[in-house]
Order: sequence, then C-alpha cells, then structure tokens
Amino acid sequence: MKKLLLSAALLIAVCIGAKAQVSLGIKGGVNFSKINTDNFNESTKTGYQAGVFARIGNAFYLQPEVYLSSSGGKITVSNNADASADIKFTNLNVPLLLGHSFGSKNLNFRLMAGPIYTYVLSKDQSVTSQFGTAYQDFGHYKNSTIGFQAGGGVDIGPITADLRYEGGLTKISDDFGQRQNLWALSVGFKFF
Repeated sequence: MKKLLLSAALLIAVCIGAKAQVSLGIKGGVNFSKINTDNFNESTKTGYQAGVFARIGNAFYLQPEVYLSSSGGKITVSNNADASADIKFTNLNVPLLLGHSFGSKNLNFRLMAGPIYTYVLSKDQSVTSQFGTAYQDFGHYKNSTIGFQAGGGVDIGPITADLRYEGGLTKISDDFGQRQNLWALSVGFKFF
C-alpha cells in the first residue's frame, strides 16, 4: 500500500512539474452490489460511496481516487428461502483509472478503466440459523481484494457524473467461490 501511495504521489508531482492540467474534486453516490457464489442464489444490496479524486491530463488522463463505500449482498440457499446470509462491508477503495475525454470545456464526455484496490474496514454478516447450521465454514472474508472498474462519465462545467461497473479479479472468500461485483453511480464537483 505504501508503494502504491508513493507511486501515485510521484506521478502527480511529475505531471504538475510538466504543467499538465490537474483537477481535484469530491464525489459521492450510490452503488448496487452483489456477491456471486458457486452454490447459492444472490440478490443486490444498495450502498454508498464518498471520497476525493484527482484528474491529471487533458484528452488522455489519469484519475486516482480514494473513497469510502459500503457494499455486500444477500445470499440464500436455492431450495430454502429461510436459509440466508446478509453481508455488508465498509471499504476503503483506491482506483487508478486511465481515461479519454472528448467534447468541449463546458460539456465533456469521458471513458475510463483501470484497477481498484479495496481494503475492508469492517464486516457485518447476519446469518439465519438454518443457513449457519448447514454452512458453518461460510464467511471467511479477505481483508483486501483487487478488481477492475470500467465506465463512462460526463462533465458539465465543474459538475461531474460517472457510471461504472466494478468486477472482482480476486475472490472475496475462497468459500464457495465468492466474488463481488457492483454498478456505481456518482456525482462530483471539480474545484479547478
């Protein structure tokens, strides 16, 4: 994690030294996450995200971000709806996106993609007794994962909006092949 932060700081310093356009901003929004498993039925959980971002460059840009989010999902046994687990994570997310923008200064469209590192700050799971008895080894969640984000956005003056898909490259738990994916919609404000 220290190497990632040091590399991002060095990259920002080089871009500022090269007089590249740099924007800083805040963002917040909602996400709709699901935990995919090998053996169970899954349903979506609504969460939030809030944090800061930097955009370095013009037509082609680098966009590092840091934000807090909540995510998770609900899992049920296919032949017993009373056997379920409701999982919620509070995360620190660090995506590093590469993008391309096109349009004018007042109306700018963007496409972006890149890796995301997620560190789980807290885990909360509620498991029904029927589920817990049958699957006692369920829920050994990892503290950090690597994934990817891809999506698009629009800037109208200083207002920015993004729609992104996030997929897991690593499993959040080795129990039953669990991976998390989500859709995120955010709105932000660029200060300069």
